[in-house]
Amino acid sequence: MDNIHFSLPLLTTLLLLLLRSSTTLAQTPAPGPSGPTNITKILEKAGQFTTLIRLFQITQVGDQINTQLNNSNQGLTLFAPTDNAFSSLQAGTLNSLSDQQKVSLVQFHILPTFLSMSQFQTVSNPLRTQAGDSAAGEYPLNVTTASNQVNISTGVDDATVANTIYTDGQLAVYQVDKVLLPLKIFGTPSPAAAPAPAAPKATKKKSGADDSPVAGGDSPADSSGGVGRGMHEGVGIIAVMLAITFNL
Repeated sequence: MDNIHFSLPLLTTLLLLLLRSSTTLAQTPAPGPSGPTNITKILEKAGQFTTLIRLFQITQVGDQINTQLNNSNQGLTLFAPTDNAFSSLQAGTLNSLSDQQKVSLVQFHILPTFLSMSQFQTVSNPLRTQAGDSAAGEYPLNVTTASNQVNISTGVDDATVANTIYTDGQLAVYQVDKVLLPLKIFGTPSPAAAPAPAAPKATKKKSGADDSPVAGGDSPADSSGGVGRGMHEGVGIIAVMLAITFNL
């Protein structure tokens, strides 16, 4: 092979090109991490969660979830009912709820901690949700496991975890086959205790001549008889006195 000879200008040019390439590579940023967690995008990608997404937007709970996940280390677990699950509700159920009840309904599907599927086997019931304290009896949420199946009971209905939609160690999203109905909103109130029967009113006894005893034990008839005899005796005495006076 023939010897290759490089001239000084050529070597200088090559060195300059190498230096520029190194500088360019050093200034190119490394690929950054994926964008911030967005619960709406996760559900949109999974499909069949249109109603839940709309509720997230109406109640602004979706924004709260994103803010919490991207600004703290606290994890979350979401039970996501499908559109079919919402369709199974009685017609007009969602429209009958107040704004605050809609917020509570959505928050009832969110646990303030990250739980993997295996951790459901060791959690203590009732689970605490973002809707409120389950121990108070207003938002009880209990889970049971059988093999690899996770069942959820609210005191109003029962649901099953059908699929894992998303998990990253901080957020877990599980598909459930029913809308989780909290007891405080959808529970049937216990019937009110029947009032105790009112005590019968005492009947006031009318007073009368026949009811009141007469002094001396005489009945009214006896008293009137005594008065009559006295009058007759008085008239007799007056008659005698008149006869004597006038020598009758």
